[in-house]
Amino acid sequence: MAALKITEVERIVVNVPFTPRAHEWNALLVWNWSVVEVIRVHTDAGITGWGETLPHYGWGNVTDEAVARVKGGNPADFLADDSLGPGLQMAIYDLVGKANGVPASALIGRRVREWCPIAWWNTKMPPEVLAEEARDAVAAGYTFHKFKVRPWIDVYEQVAQVSAATPPEYRLDVDWNSMLLSVGEATPVLRELDTMEKIAIYETPIPHPDIEGYRQLREKVARPLAVHVKGHPLVPVLKNETTDGFVMDVGVQAMIRYNAISAEFGKNYWIQLVGTGITTAMVAQLGSVMSHARWPAVTVMNNYSDDLLVDPLTIRDGYVKAPDAPGLGVEVDEEALERLRMEPPYELPGRRHLLTVSWPHGRAVHYAHMSQTWADFLAGNHPVQERGAKMDVRVDDGSAEWADLYARAKLGPVHDRL
Repeated sequence: MAALKITEVERIVVNVPFTPRAHEWNALLVWNWSVVEVIRVHTDAGITGWGETLPHYGWGNVTDEAVARVKGGNPADFLADDSLGPGLQMAIYDLVGKANGVPASALIGRRVREWCPIAWWNTKMPPEVLAEEARDAVAAGYTFHKFKVRPWIDVYEQVAQVSAATPPEYRLDVDWNSMLLSVGEATPVLRELDTMEKIAIYETPIPHPDIEGYRQLREKVARPLAVHVKGHPLVPVLKNETTDGFVMDVGVQAMIRYNAISAEFGKNYWIQLVGTGITTAMVAQLGSVMSHARWPAVTVMNNYSDDLLVDPLTIRDGYVKAPDAPGLGVEVDEEALERLRMEPPYELPGRRHLLTVSWPHGRAVHYAHMSQTWADFLAGNHPVQERGAKMDVRVDDGSAEWADLYARAKLGPVHDRL
């Protein structure tokens, strides 16, 4: 049989709307995650492969050089080549799997599980909104939930309201993105959360470079700590036992390597590759063969109003079924691609809004955008996690009062009393 040859690489950029509730809060920072580049690789045998990349988030992008390099080649020669970028690499696995009549997982290793743990994901949200998301998650078959926690929202109330809205088996992975600042500030927060039954994992509570801080923190708290596998130098992390496991946001070649290291040192991890149902299918294929991908994967699929698949993936009791059909094992909805296709430039305008953080004693600070809020809190200018903290969002209402406060906030945080 003659070897397959890649004849064309098609790039289709679509704007996949978020669900209404996700849209409202993703608009604060990650609105461009709705821009998705779908890759379709064509061959001389008529077999095609599909993949996708988020151009504004992820472990890499598909470059023109990578597209030119694979054209005319045998797709099997490019397996595990992380330099291709997420969408093209994914499409190669889909294509070669289809050509050989096997799931993409068979091209990576031997399956160790058919059902892979998967988490519902949310950005930072007020407690009552997060609880509504949790109810939707339970209805959709999820029992794991990863969400962002921030010092400008009361994490204890978030956990309490989500806990009240969900069944006993529901578990929470909470991510600070370093916002607890130091081991001294993080310890009392995490110890209090340790007492809350549904808490499962703490992700990046303090800055990644603070290896000694992580070592101390791990001795002080009961729940596992997770850090990004690329965030720390791996040798001192493993030597000093600073973490219980990892967030794995890498390509296939790197994941195979990191899985072997994780297995050797007894570290669990979750796969974190963000995208629609196409990416989630790839994550299920990877999760089925990566021995230590034991923590719930994060793909953010639940944020999208369309999974871009003809038939949805099966999610039940907190696990996604790894498809058995060849390649990724799913059929891409080409009608949806045409309906959602967008023209360049492939980015969306940000929304103008005022963000007001307030505390129970009446102190408040106004910000013009989320990046400004991050910088102010990471500088240590406010309490790391005070009860009763909340953030209110005021979208541009056309009033002179709104415009005046926005103009002042653009110059720097505006301190106020409510």
